[in-house]
Amino acid sequence: MENLKSELISKVPQVTLLFWITKIFATTFGETAGDAVSMSMNLGYLVSTFIFAFIFIAFVFFQVKAKTYQPYLYWFTIIASTTVGTTLADFVDRSLGIGYLGGSTLLLSLVLISLYSWYKVEGTISPHSIDRPRTELFYWLTITFSQTLGTALGDWSSDTAGLGYTGGIFLYVGLLAVIVALYFWTKVSRTLLFWAAFVLTRPLGAVVGDFLDKPLDHGGLDLSRFAASAVLLVAILFCIFLSKKFNQAQIQHS
Repeated sequence: MENLKSELISKVPQVTLLFWITKIFATTFGETAGDAVSMSMNLGYLVSTFIFAFIFIAFVFFQVKAKTYQPYLYWFTIIASTTVGTTLADFVDRSLGIGYLGGSTLLLSLVLISLYSWYKVEGTISPHSIDRPRTELFYWLTITFSQTLGTALGDWSSDTAGLGYTGGIFLYVGLLAVIVALYFWTKVSRTLLFWAAFVLTRPLGAVVGDFLDKPLDHGGLDLSRFAASAVLLVAILFCIFLSKKFNQAQIQHS
């Protein structure tokens, strides 16, 4: 019951296994949906980034205005951040010509600057203390940078590093497994592990998304970006539904 009270106050969900499953679905959706708009619809990276940025800013506005944690609003804000992160990373890496490694380095710097600024102002970067507008803005800014970084990292590992999509999947699953091990068997800061996992789930989603929709001769499955996005959206909605049911069951048994 105490965790549920904290969730309502902080306006973000409890960090559970279902949270991470939903996050991976959301980041994969961001890759397929972002590519669908920028590539399949031929709108380009810059125009697509403006479109998704407008949607993301609108969701953040309503998220900040909300008085309590709203599951669908929160996760659609996450989805919006990951789609704008996809097209923004592609614009930085490809259209600006700085490459995947240059883009990843730049975006990692922005993530670290955001976290450092947040800590200096608020004294904590804990994901469990999101309880006022200023903290929320730091939270969503950090998330946006991390989603954009994740896209660049995913492209770097599959293309520049030569791992391909399946190799990239194994890489990021392995790194996440290390974080899980550190969580259960060490005393490493839980906040640090959260943000490390939050960043790494994005490149995992990026390479999975690319694996689903890229052509067969590029190592992908050549699935429709729109169909893949629709299936992933249904999976996300189902996860949110399950989360609400679990929370209600916890309340009833408290």
